[in-house]
Amino acid sequence: MTRPGFVHQALSYATDDGFVAGTADFVRDGLAADDAVLAVVAGHNIALLRDALGSAARDVEFFDAVDWYHYPSRTLGRYHAYCTARDEGGARRVRVIGEPVWTGRTAAETREWIRYESVVNAAFADSGHWIICPYDARVLPADVLDTVGRTHPEVASGAAAPDVRGPYADPADFYAERSELDRVSPAPLAASGAPRTVAFTRGDSVAARLAVAEYARRCGMAEDRARDMIAAVHEAVVNAVRFGGGRGVLRVFNDSDWVVCEVADAGGGGAAPAVRDTGFLGRVPPDPHAPKGHGLWVVRQLCDLVTEDFGAGGSVLRLHFRR
Repeated sequence: MTRPGFVHQALSYATDDGFVAGTADFVRDGLAADDAVLAVVAGHNIALLRDALGSAARDVEFFDAVDWYHYPSRTLGRYHAYCTARDEGGARRVRVIGEPVWTGRTAAETREWIRYESVVNAAFADSGHWIICPYDARVLPADVLDTVGRTHPEVASGAAAPDVRGPYADPADFYAERSELDRVSPAPLAASGAPRTVAFTRGDSVAARLAVAEYARRCGMAEDRARDMIAAVHEAVVNAVRFGGGRGVLRVFNDSDWVVCEVADAGGGGAAPAVRDTGFLGRVPPDPHAPKGHGLWVVRQLCDLVTEDFGAGGSVLRLHFRR
């Protein structure tokens, strides 16, 4: 079966047979239509799907989900690059079975992955690709299953389970909804010791970079990750100066899991921009030829987790790096 436009479906399954029933025909139909087919799923599901497809499996690219789903924006960037390389200028559809990894996530990470599933709708809205996202109802927590219908416009035909709930929310509305939840009930982070605090102003970001470099050394971070942290903080500081009134404060602290660089500003005045006008705050891949709009996307590619609170009265961007 072929369909025009972008399609994003949820597949809720509670048995191995349910997973195969919801994915094998999707793959076969794609191969028959000469679509590129990518399956990024749990390791045991790779084996199940290969067995069901038989010789047709050789025409599918398989990846274990744990090797793909590291951080939402990097994962989205990888999917975007994959699809761009294979869609032949929009003439070829890419079919994806993408099964996010939910186990072993902190509360903050789970919130970001939930938001990611909604942002996918905005990132690929103008494409002709087709994505099915499997959800294993046997093991996933209720807070994840409760959002499946909100982040996916459709449920894969014949595979619905009672755990898929809605109604579907427009990505911008869902983003605002989740941001309000983050303000009201922020994910906990237990800082260890007093933070390193550095004020910065326009044209003077050197002190912030030096403070981050020193803190990374004291925390024993690997050299390549320290470079990423310095680069991400530089981009965040430049963004804060440009849009946050020309000055701000950097705070660096850590807990047992993360080193966190918090960049805060006092706001640039005026009303806060709509989510749709901000590129979903750097979560959607920017046009590579656009003269601006790349800074927050770069920040999200360098970090392991980014949380934010943006508003006209001031913004706080927290860049998380795993210890």
